[in-house]
Amino acid sequence: MQKILQFKLGILAGIYLWKYKPMIIGVTGNAGKTSTKEAIGAVVGHIKKVRVSAGNLNNELGLPLTIIGGWDEEYYEQGSSLWFWFKVLVGGYWSLVVGQSYPEVLILEYGADKPGDIKKLVSKYKPHISVVTTVGDVPVHVEFFKEADSVANEKSNLVKVLSPSDFAILNHDDHRVLEMKSKTKARVITYGFNEGADVRPSDVEYISDEEGRPIGVNFKLNQGGHFVPVMIRGSLGKSQAWSAAAASAVGLALGMNLVQIDEALRGYHGPKGRLKILRGIKNSNIIDDTYNASPAATHLALETLRDVPALRKIAVLGDMLELGEHSEKAHRAIGVFASGIVDILVCVGPRAKDIASAFSKEVFVFDNSNDAKSKVKELISEHDLVLVKGSQGMRMERIVEEIMAHPENKKDLLVRQSRRWLSK
Repeated sequence: MQKILQFKLGILAGIYLWKYKPMIIGVTGNAGKTSTKEAIGAVVGHIKKVRVSAGNLNNELGLPLTIIGGWDEEYYEQGSSLWFWFKVLVGGYWSLVVGQSYPEVLILEYGADKPGDIKKLVSKYKPHISVVTTVGDVPVHVEFFKEADSVANEKSNLVKVLSPSDFAILNHDDHRVLEMKSKTKARVITYGFNEGADVRPSDVEYISDEEGRPIGVNFKLNQGGHFVPVMIRGSLGKSQAWSAAAASAVGLALGMNLVQIDEALRGYHGPKGRLKILRGIKNSNIIDDTYNASPAATHLALETLRDVPALRKIAVLGDMLELGEHSEKAHRAIGVFASGIVDILVCVGPRAKDIASAFSKEVFVFDNSNDAKSKVKELISEHDLVLVKGSQGMRMERIVEEIMAHPENKKDLLVRQSRRWLSK
């Protein structure tokens, strides 16, 4: 049944692309995809009408759903229902008949659970601009990808398919991504902190309000001997600078200048659950990074915790899933790294026990987030800075919900949690 549905959706999406001829900007990588998509949406949306794929709509069902458009909200509520997909097909064809105001640009995420996934997707939905965020050193989906190089090879299909008139936007700070320059015919623009990147963020600083609470991040975007200052409110971390730099590279490919790009980024605040700064109980501050977790993303989150000033720092870390034979080593490495940053550590899940075993200070271990949340609430004192992170399956947002200060934010979190469950 799923194969039939994929086939019919593919035909329908193909008709939309043939009729409306939108530009497609494709994004892939092992971390930072959602932040990068949203930053690109903010920049390109400054000059064109855009549609950004929602959540994890990154496969043979998700991509055509975004191309057809208008079904994101219902997907997270009814995606397992045949009636929903019947409505998508009928409604999609009806919209073709009556017409609609269609986006000029589609910003799509291309996912890879196994070898061949991205190659298959780009054969149906070829991008005009491809953005690769990062691969890292530890592979994901280890049932099919045993090493990081095999992941990089699969991700490179997003740039291999490009024509000479297209653009490949590559992360200069990840050597596996940078090496993709040799695998594409497209014009290449690189971004990253390392010298030599075409678009380079620098001078990252965290900003606070009048009460001393962290509220965002400042940095410079450098390109071609010029720079503009950028401020991202509501989110923390170097990842915001990476996402903004990637989006800026896309903007440059489309003929925008740095001033236009800076103006566009003023409307970007970072996606929910990705290093979002929230008010917590007892005048504490929370770094909500609960959307997902990988070794690279967890390392970056801990770096953010390290760099933001606070009287005391607490990290609540859940399992990093889908690491297979790399799991124990990767979790222990996080424990070692956290020892130089964190005052109190709370570990959640069976794999996170390896984080705890390598941590050299006060640590608490729990089987699941429900068991952990009361203890975390108890541990918090005035002005603590609390990082909460773990893979989606660990439901770490329950802990954030428990320690947040404002009911309206809790309601927003509950909506996001329910959508995640339905999207699994």
